[in-house]
Amino acid sequence: MTTTLIRGGRIVDPSQGIDRVGNLLIRDSRVASIDSNTTVADHLIDATGLIVCPGLIDIQVALREPGNAEDETTATGTAAALAGGFTSIACLPDTSPAIDNRAAAEFVFLLADRARNCNVFPLGAVTKGNNGEELAEIGQLVEGGAVAFSDGKGPIVNAEIMWRALEYTRMFGCAVFNTPCVPELAKTGVMHEGYYSTLLGLPAIPAAAESIMVSRDIALAARTNGRLHLSCISTTVSIELIRRARSKGVQVTCNVTPHHLALTDAALQSYESNYKVDPPLRSQEHVNSMIEGLKDGTITIISSDHQPWAEEKKDREIDLVPSGIVGLETLLSLLIETLITPGHLTWPQLIEKLTTGPAQVLGIQKGTLQIGADADVTLINPNVEWTIDVSEFRSKSRNTPFDGRRVKGRAEKVLISGELRYDLGQSQVGPAPRASQVSRTSPK
Repeated sequence: MTTTLIRGGRIVDPSQGIDRVGNLLIRDSRVASIDSNTTVADHLIDATGLIVCPGLIDIQVALREPGNAEDETTATGTAAALAGGFTSIACLPDTSPAIDNRAAAEFVFLLADRARNCNVFPLGAVTKGNNGEELAEIGQLVEGGAVAFSDGKGPIVNAEIMWRALEYTRMFGCAVFNTPCVPELAKTGVMHEGYYSTLLGLPAIPAAAESIMVSRDIALAARTNGRLHLSCISTTVSIELIRRARSKGVQVTCNVTPHHLALTDAALQSYESNYKVDPPLRSQEHVNSMIEGLKDGTITIISSDHQPWAEEKKDREIDLVPSGIVGLETLLSLLIETLITPGHLTWPQLIEKLTTGPAQVLGIQKGTLQIGADADVTLINPNVEWTIDVSEFRSKSRNTPFDGRRVKGRAEKVLISGELRYDLGQSQVGPAPRASQVSRTSPK
């Protein structure tokens, strides 16, 4: 029996309403007690001045493997996750081939085992090949370990397919993720439609391209009583629609990304390709709506939407490059800057959107420090100042607009099942338990 005592930290666990300085005792791979009187353990970690919280969870990460290892691999992506404070991530199914069958889902666990970093849970494809035409084998994917369903960054355009997906996944208690966008309205747009798109003469994507599909999906979720998750929400009308639907009992959740809080469409004046993301950066009005949605609980999850691209793919004209940035290693610092420092959210409120919220939508028994829970723990130094340097990223890709930005706060240590897997400055990485062996819980 091995024990680890994390001593003197500010323990924040939203799942139990805990926010106090204390000690966390881990016995073997599970949480043994909080505020333990134990003073001796096999391993001691001094957490004075640190926040001790459940391991962070990201519900939307592109690992690119198999198929595009030049962008990212499971090994590099999960190493980046650890450096960002994440103990569990859900990977998108838009790989090549897609995660649209049981064998493909099980292969995700095999790759994660080999990487020996954080827990990885596969999102199964909604449609075969992510092509939007025919439902994938939902039941087999669940048997293979899929925790939710998505067609990646591509929207599920066919309303009948979305209807059937919501009905079928309801039988397994799983959510359907959709990135809402009407492709006929987005076309070849590269940025938000507004003052700056007119000024710069760049093809634009109207906010209505998102909100129209949000409205459709909410109507389908209400009709089927299915579980709907809307990914990377970015517009005022979308938030209003989701807020109203949730008040009426529709099973809809949503998430926002740090870059949609930290940046606006004004950034595109530089024509820098790393500012091209999907959905596009919006105006300050929409950013303010995202913050209000976080404050009132309409938005229950924050996700990095980690989208790695090899340098040669992003080093082209802005209308030719793919959308997306790497976000795992910068998420915490950007959220401190945009939400904690201005006083929009407290630390317990922020951590809830990075732990309890994601765990509930995925239906996994993670995101808590309850006695007997898996000892997945993140220690955050909220005050350390540092400069984002892409040359130090664990991710294989470097596509971020935040290189050189002076920020505050980052993950200092990460434990998975009681084992220290990441230590800032030492990059300590060790074996992780198979995510396939972590039980799921009924969605709340």
